[in-house]
Amino acid sequence: MSGAGDLLDRRLLVVTGKGGVGKTTVAAALATAAAAGGRRTLVCELDGTGDLAAAFGSGPVGYRGAELAPGVRVMEMDTEASLREYLRVQARLPVVGRLAPLARIFDFVATAAPGVREVLTIGKPAWEAHERHYDLVVVDATATGHVIGQLDAPAAIADLVRTGRLRQQLDWMIELLTDPRRTAAVVVATPEETPVLETVELLASLRGRVGVAVGALVATRVLPVPFTRAQEAVHAALADHLGKVAALTVDGVAVGPGVEGCWRVAGHLAARRRTQRSHLVELADAAGGAGVPLLFVGYEPDPDRVLDATVEALTAEAGW
Repeated sequence: MSGAGDLLDRRLLVVTGKGGVGKTTVAAALATAAAAGGRRTLVCELDGTGDLAAAFGSGPVGYRGAELAPGVRVMEMDTEASLREYLRVQARLPVVGRLAPLARIFDFVATAAPGVREVLTIGKPAWEAHERHYDLVVVDATATGHVIGQLDAPAAIADLVRTGRLRQQLDWMIELLTDPRRTAAVVVATPEETPVLETVELLASLRGRVGVAVGALVATRVLPVPFTRAQEAVHAALADHLGKVAALTVDGVAVGPGVEGCWRVAGHLAARRRTQRSHLVELADAAGGAGVPLLFVGYEPDPDRVLDATVEALTAEAGW
């Protein structure tokens, strides 16, 4: 199994996973860690929700973006703005004001030819990586159900376009996306049944249908082990004595109910961790089968500490 030490040496990292597993936080953490290592970094949110900027404690930054941390520029995808930029930079056509009729034509073409909108979406961060405007471009991609279509779009459109400038641009995009030395996907999952199942399917699709290398699998919100085996045995043995514990007092103050409550919470956490463990084994098997490292990010209860804790965990796990 390959290590994750060289993950940040790529030009393009595409971070994806089932919605709600923390992929945006992982994308922000990768960008932050890369910048801490001296890399000029762009991190691009593809779904335009504003969650990426929020991870850095900022409001929306739009397509033009803003530097939200030292060495980290954050931008949000806008398909119309991407089309405008494509026409100006790639097709060398002057675009003044809003796109108006041209945008309506684009919508018609995008509906009739699936993949056109996706090419513009993934094309922006790919172009930034291709032109070396940044040392690393991190993509906060869409969830597992949509990311395959975006990554596969250049090849799908290339089947329809045989010659010309557009075909040349599609060719370098395909070459970039399928070059494991320059591009890798980072797949994020929580140790739960549905995210794990989607992750296993996604790994197969990325390597097979799309041909994008997987650089790492990241398990997030991993609970700590609450007990040693000996302590768990003590916890189990206390079940027969909860009646006595309920009546416990210290200096005349009833503490039994609090102790009993702590006992029940500890048991709940232990049960959740056992469930997580089975799913972590599945993720480890999937990572081993794909030949990629599995990185762990623990559960952080303080929302103001989530990004920093994720950076610290990934840095320690990967050895950056």
